[in-house]
Amino acid sequence: MTYKQQFIKFMVDNGVLKFGEFTLKSGRKAPYFINTGNYKSGAQLAKLGEYYARCIEDNEIQADTLIGPAYKGIPLAVTTAISLYNHFGRDLNYCFDRKEEKDHGEGGLFVGKQLSDGERVILIEDVMTSGKALREMLPKIKQAADVKIAGMVISVDRMEKGLESNFSAVQEAYKEFGVKVYSIVSMSDIISAIEDGIIPGKEYLSKMKEYRSKYGVE
Repeated sequence: MTYKQQFIKFMVDNGVLKFGEFTLKSGRKAPYFINTGNYKSGAQLAKLGEYYARCIEDNEIQADTLIGPAYKGIPLAVTTAISLYNHFGRDLNYCFDRKEEKDHGEGGLFVGKQLSDGERVILIEDVMTSGKALREMLPKIKQAADVKIAGMVISVDRMEKGLESNFSAVQEAYKEFGVKVYSIVSMSDIISAIEDGIIPGKEYLSKMKEYRSKYGVE
């Protein structure tokens, strides 16, 4: 199996990717659901970091620091930094934002590496639904230093148009902010994994394809 296929199976095995009938926050009825909150063990987190690190390596993203937006991005940035060092010999810094800027002690908005002008950073997130996390993070990052956003890495690209746009959240991120978003896998990869028998779910294939036809983007 490719690492993308392994990751899809990893999501299914850990109850993160499920098939059925789900009402999403958008109100859409979807035949699948991704719940990254089901990652809860050290073994899962260690493996997850390997997939993020591999995505960064495969896409040859050059950076100095990983940023994990609070709160879900924090453990993701940490495990990715560890995996990049252990598996690829790349020792990157990491940091994450405080929900409120600290006004005592060393102060500041970020914990970990203090950002500096010209630094190349990668944002590490779980999934991207609306781009809200990116919109909230960019002003914080720019307030700290004039850094270069080398990219944003997420686990799954839903390849799904927004409620008020024909663009996906990933496409909007590039269109609006010039930030390129890389995903470990996409919805097309998941459909292919079902078709190839990598994961169960062939009974949901027609609904998956109908949903893609109605809401999907390329």
